[in-house]
Amino acid sequence: MTDTGKQLRALYFTRFASAFGLITLLTLLSDFIEQLGAEGFVLGLFATGLTFAQAVGIVPISWAADRYDKRTVLLGGIGLASVVYFAFAFVETSWQFIGVRAFQGIAATAGGLIALALVGDLARESERANTIGTSNSWRFAAAIGGTFSAGALYDAFGFDAVFALLTAISGIAFVVVWLWVEPDDTRIRGFPFSDLAFNRRLLTMTSFRAQYAVAVTLVRTWVPIYAGLEAASGGLGFEATVGISVVIAAEKFTNMISQPFTGSLSDRFGRARFVFVGGLFYGAVAVVVPFTPAIGGALGLPSVYPVLGHLSTGFLPLVALNALLGFADSIREPASMALFADEGKGQGVASSFGVRDLVWRPGSVLAPLAGGWLTSNVGIDWVFFLGGAFAFTGVFAFLGILSYNHGRDALAAW
Repeated sequence: MTDTGKQLRALYFTRFASAFGLITLLTLLSDFIEQLGAEGFVLGLFATGLTFAQAVGIVPISWAADRYDKRTVLLGGIGLASVVYFAFAFVETSWQFIGVRAFQGIAATAGGLIALALVGDLARESERANTIGTSNSWRFAAAIGGTFSAGALYDAFGFDAVFALLTAISGIAFVVVWLWVEPDDTRIRGFPFSDLAFNRRLLTMTSFRAQYAVAVTLVRTWVPIYAGLEAASGGLGFEATVGISVVIAAEKFTNMISQPFTGSLSDRFGRARFVFVGGLFYGAVAVVVPFTPAIGGALGLPSVYPVLGHLSTGFLPLVALNALLGFADSIREPASMALFADEGKGQGVASSFGVRDLVWRPGSVLAPLAGGWLTSNVGIDWVFFLGGAFAFTGVFAFLGILSYNHGRDALAAW
């Protein structure tokens, strides 16, 4: 019998592999667009093809994982990822790219969602948020590594080397899961989505999560846009791409290093209050982002940096605030995930996480449309104000429903 620690390490690496592939292809998306000459509707499908495939795959993949062996479903997803990254090397047209990217979305859902479900299943209840936070840290490490390495690898060796690396990483993940993760003998008959979707505790969580999706999508997407947009359009106008990369990496780094610790605290002191505090903190930081130039000016910070060149007096404040956004999210995320795992245990952990993912989708799709309209018609500052507002309405709706349905002490009891 494989010990639980070794199984968890295999699953951590699997989440790393899944996230590394997604962020690497996202980083190089503009290069694909330029090389394949995509434009108009086809250009939009370069991004939405992946998202749509991920959304479509959530329910059947989660059902299969709960009904049958999660390990088998996970191996199928990782194996598909290896084939997909190998197939990318032979893409010659935009439509071929869209088709292969759709399969990447299915593989990512199977790999990421089911690996997370197994982590939640294997974790002890008293350590579940800490274990999930550690798993998330591997995902953020992949995001940082993929962001900085993708461009350098492509510039030095071209697309083929990138796809060879991604194929190899997925292959290694397949092998370690095959060798170390034991078959899952839990069988949930019927259709657990129908029960979990109307579970009172999960409905309380989704009341927050549906709104919080708008907040995170807006803020996380628009921070780099704000950094790179010309000052005349309301942004900071960073001239060096690496400066934007530093800003993005700051959020992922603090999230990565904090999640095991904040997850452990939520295991000890209750998960619900960490969801509330993390969401509240995120909204408070988000509304300050547009004031970074004023903060930099008031502190007398430089606008030119060695190697990076001309950025803005708002550079360091923006890095600091994005790092705080990562920390705020690290307070919420492991506690939130653990609550979904707690509720799904014995009823369908994969389906519970599937509900969690589905609730996120509408906000993540609609938020960029609202952000684009605000940027063009009102001003980019209002993107962050709207993001902060949705974080605030989400946490107070969560508090209100939690107290009404589960008692005044539920925030401390959950």
